[in-house]
Parts: sequence; C-alpha cells; structure tokens
Amino acid sequence: MKRAFDLIAGVCAVLVLCILIALVAVAVRLTSSGPILYWSDRVGRDNKSFRMPKFRSMLVGTPAVATHLLNNPEHYLTSIGSFLRKSSLDELPQLWCILTGEMSFVGPRPALFNQDDLITLRTERGVHELIPGLTGWAQINGRDELPIPEKVKLDVEYLQRKSFWFDLKILWMTTLKVLLRDGVSH
Repeated sequence: MKRAFDLIAGVCAVLVLCILIALVAVAVRLTSSGPILYWSDRVGRDNKSFRMPKFRSMLVGTPAVATHLLNNPEHYLTSIGSFLRKSSLDELPQLWCILTGEMSFVGPRPALFNQDDLITLRTERGVHELIPGLTGWAQINGRDELPIPEKVKLDVEYLQRKSFWFDLKILWMTTLKVLLRDGVSH
C-alpha cells in the first residue's frame, strides 16, 4: 500500500509541480555557475548506496558533509541557496527517487555516505531496514537541530509506529513546518 501511495502521489506531485520545478531549475541556472542538480551519495534501505538529487543551493566545490559540520555554512550558499533550503524547494528533485523506489514520501531521512555514526546507530536499531523518506518523524521533531542519538530515537519510534495513518500525519505536519519554515537553520 505504501509503494502504491508513493507512486500515485509522486506522479501527481510531479504533474502539479512541473512548472515550479522548471522555474526553480531556471533560477538555479541563472544565479550561479555549475550544474542545476547536486547529486548526493546517500545510504538507503539495507545500507545500500544511492544517488539523491537536490537543486543545487551550495557553491560548486563545497565539502560533501552535513551542513551543520561546515564552518560558516552561509559562506557556501548560492545567492538563492538560503531561500531554496528554507522553502524546501531544493528537495523537489527527490520526487525522482520516490518514483524509482529508492525513497518514500515518509521514512528516516537518508544519511550521507560519510555519516558513519548515524548509519551505525540506525543499523544497530533496525532502522536501516526502512526505505528513507523525503520527510520523517525526526524531520518534523527537530530537523537540523537534533543530535544524532535523538534523531535515531525518533527513527526507531517511527519504525515501531509506522502505518499509513501515521505517514499521513507526518506529511500533514511536514506541510505545516515547511510553510512556517520551522526547524530550518541554513
């Protein structure tokens, strides 16, 4: 049922958002040099690697680490990067990963390939068996500000509570958080 929802909602989202996606792509192209998309190496279900696209909000050559690990992350943002991140528009290309089955609308956010501490804790607690999501329980309960052990605790709670209705609740809460720009630090 979850996969069917992801496919139907994913196709609908692409159709509804195609003009916005095109406008963001043009804006990225016109405001900075480099590719429109940034392909990030991520860890997905069963700790298998995959490449996740985002609209590029950082300058070409920015180190491939979690944003909070950068010294002065604002220094690396493109002229529209902050807006893309705060509005979550940079996440729109991840609809591709939902359509291909590498991601779901709801699940733990995929770890960066070099976040060994997060990957290890998730594996120890069985979270690695879940398909990563565009949003998740940890995302709406702290997003960038959560320390890794707290994030994993919330991922485990999602693993234990997962259901279609819980996913709908998380999607609704995500919509509110995005509209209010709540929990975004960069």
